[in-house]
Amino acid sequence: MQLYIFIIITVLLIVKPTINALFLSKLGADNLPYGYLLVAVVAVIASFFYNRAIQKFSLLKVTTTSLVIFSLAFMSLAIIINYSFLKDWLLYIYYLGVSLFAVMATSQFWVLANMVFNAREAKRLFGFIGAGAIAGGVFGGYLTSVVVSSFGTKEVIILAAVLILSCIPILNKIWKLRIYKLNSYIRVQRKHTDEGLEQSSFKIILLSKHLSYLALITGISVIVAKLVDFQFSDFANKAISDPEELASFFGFWFSTFNVIALTIQLFLTNRVLSKLGVASTLLILPCIIALGSLLFLTFPELWVLVIIKGVDGSFKQSLNKAAIELSIMPIPLQIKNQAKSYIDVAVDSIATGIAGFMLIFLIRRLDLDTSYITIIILLFVFIWIILIYKLREAYFESFRVNIQRTLAVSRDSTTSSKFENTLKTARKILNEGQESEILNLLDYVKSNNLKALKPSIIGLLNHPSNKVKAAAIKQFYLYDKGTALKNLEPLVYSEDAELVYTALEYILNHSSIKEHEFFKVYLDHESITIANAALLCLAKEASSNQKLALQFGLYNRIESQVALLSNSATIDSDIALAELLITIAESRMSKHYDFINQHLRHSNPYVVKHAIKAAGITSSDAFIDPLFYFLIEKTHRKQAVKALKTFGIKIIDYIVQLEKSDVISSQVAQHLPKIISAFKTQKAVNVLLKFQKSKDIVIRLAASRSLKKLENSSPKLYFSKRLFRNRIIAESAYYKRTLDAIASLQHIINLELIETKSNPNATDLLIKRQDLIEILEEQSEDSLKCLFNLLSLVYEESDIEITYAALLSDVKEARINALEFLDNLLQNQLKQSVLPLIEHYVLTSNEIDSSTLELQLMSEINCLKMLTKNRGKKIKLAAIGLIKASRDTKYLSVLNKLKKHQNKDIVFFALDALNTLKNKNVA
Repeated sequence: MQLYIFIIITVLLIVKPTINALFLSKLGADNLPYGYLLVAVVAVIASFFYNRAIQKFSLLKVTTTSLVIFSLAFMSLAIIINYSFLKDWLLYIYYLGVSLFAVMATSQFWVLANMVFNAREAKRLFGFIGAGAIAGGVFGGYLTSVVVSSFGTKEVIILAAVLILSCIPILNKIWKLRIYKLNSYIRVQRKHTDEGLEQSSFKIILLSKHLSYLALITGISVIVAKLVDFQFSDFANKAISDPEELASFFGFWFSTFNVIALTIQLFLTNRVLSKLGVASTLLILPCIIALGSLLFLTFPELWVLVIIKGVDGSFKQSLNKAAIELSIMPIPLQIKNQAKSYIDVAVDSIATGIAGFMLIFLIRRLDLDTSYITIIILLFVFIWIILIYKLREAYFESFRVNIQRTLAVSRDSTTSSKFENTLKTARKILNEGQESEILNLLDYVKSNNLKALKPSIIGLLNHPSNKVKAAAIKQFYLYDKGTALKNLEPLVYSEDAELVYTALEYILNHSSIKEHEFFKVYLDHESITIANAALLCLAKEASSNQKLALQFGLYNRIESQVALLSNSATIDSDIALAELLITIAESRMSKHYDFINQHLRHSNPYVVKHAIKAAGITSSDAFIDPLFYFLIEKTHRKQAVKALKTFGIKIIDYIVQLEKSDVISSQVAQHLPKIISAFKTQKAVNVLLKFQKSKDIVIRLAASRSLKKLENSSPKLYFSKRLFRNRIIAESAYYKRTLDAIASLQHIINLELIETKSNPNATDLLIKRQDLIEILEEQSEDSLKCLFNLLSLVYEESDIEITYAALLSDVKEARINALEFLDNLLQNQLKQSVLPLIEHYVLTSNEIDSSTLELQLMSEINCLKMLTKNRGKKIKLAAIGLIKASRDTKYLSVLNKLKKHQNKDIVFFALDALNTLKNKNVA
């Protein structure tokens, strides 16, 4: 590929200066604009037939044919020059031919490059290949100067014609090596883009913001380049009258510009692209041209134009060219081939024609000095810069769409199934929906108070489900006092304890009946369910009215209920027991807290659920630790979180101390952030951010998830992007150290397997090392998830989520596009920290390629020191197990530090390992 483009640009730098010199010598600079117009008209016609050919024939056939035609045309030119038959009209034809060769041959090459290389390969190799193009420019320019001065014009043209033909075997070799292997992929691409191919190239570009901005940027850059070229040529022609001397001047400077471009390409292009990204790199050329133009307005001399032309010639072929070619990578292959050909040939040539028309108008009609063209250049550069900013977002959007397409995500599956909150839909659910649908809707309505749904919610009192009825009654608190009161009274006599209590509580708070009358009616009711529900209501009311509690004997009633239900074991008694637990909690009778504690271990989950709720209501510190361990059980986790939340803000401080002590199990620790985030306060955000410094990845991962949910649910809270960036860098360092540890342990295993020394502990050691590696690999996955959770707090969450999904997919193109997307999305500091790690993960886990990440191999003792110092309990215990199996006394210092640890399990196993090592030493 590099040799191919080297020859193409060599030929271009041979024929372009030669034809330009002949044209200017015979026709003068004033006729250049007419040449520009002719190029525009013919290029549009040629691009129409060229795109037809591309759709009908393969790129190989079209490219080979065009190379042969150009070679024959240049052979004919040499014969015409030899016989001095070069008329003015022939000069126009060959000027047109060279212009078409410049855009068509290079366009065909870069279309081929886009087929041969994917986005990741392109990022790595386009700079290297582009260096071949620039080297061809250097070689061709100097070659022209030497051959023209030594032999003549016709000889250099013959050389160009021969060199063009040498490209054909190179093209065939590239096609055989890479394109044949990509046939199946190309067929898949065509399947997804057939509809686009039925449209004209112009329409395809018009329908895509990305391609439209790219076409406009290309057009503007060509206009600016032609205006700069005209000024440069005009001033040079006035200064140098001899045609061959002028050709030598052009050849020298074109080659010099390419030397500068080659230097930039070799030493700056990849670095600048990596640091600034595609869009920012595209800004460099127009900004420098703008500065040069301002300088020319101050000093209208040829040397200033040499600088401006040099900037345009060198930067355009290096930094700008690489960025332009990378900017089109997200576009699907077949659309890219058709659209790029149109942009490179038609848009380029139309822009050339526009530049020609402007020059004719300015020079011939208005008779302006060519220095005034600089003002026009500055105007176009301003538009150019604006378009680049527009392209940036379109570029990212194309990556998003391309990643989704390569993941084969259908439109239906990418459309999120959000809850439809229209009144019509809501009424339909309330009237006809299933129990779960109604309960979910009522939970939503609870936070939105939709009064228009009031009649439908009242109607739910006739629903067959008691859960729905109870949930509907809770909604009535949002409406006018006494809503549906008459409808509630019959529900008091229901057999469902929860419904009875919900109805009684509402009647107590919203009816005209006085408290004393209420409790007289219901507290001693013949129905035990009603009496128990009334007792619970009394306990709630008594919390702020001790006189009422004493008047109706609340505490004596609870005593008798405790005594009655302590020895009972029926289903009915379990329901009454559950209600009694809540009653004790509401009454704050601390003497019966042991009764609640006993029933936290009840065999019936229904009773346990109410015991957990009761423990939370008490807000007694004695229940905190037991409630924490219910977080492990999925059945009771949600209720435990709610219960712990009722302790108020003090539970956050308790959790912080608990995390610092490192005494809690990972199973419990992973749910602690849920409790903190439930408060939805700024303190919760700050504590969760502190948890990102935890040594235990389980806590950090859970905290990052909770932070994501908090940001989505509580937009008024402050989330510091700067602090999140710092945590991303820290998490990246943790992930890198994990990879180093895995590589080090694996290296040790490999060495042990090679060695033939007999070791009685070899098998046990191997198992322990492999166990530790498995834990590290598991935690590296968690660390990667944590990284992406944190990234979603800094960047657009949807972008990060789709990128993460693509990285985990089995679709190669999706993974590569995701890497490229991140490369352009991440800011410089984060990119340096994160991208090499993610690239390593993708390349090693999916066996795409070998990773370039340098892993640091440590000795086993240094590795274990690092793990026991900076990791959580699970890693520490695995490391202790490995040390014990090694029976090596060099680890005594590691174990001596661990025996002072706050976690009892770590201390126990560290002491056990110490005894093993000391006994072995004594023996």
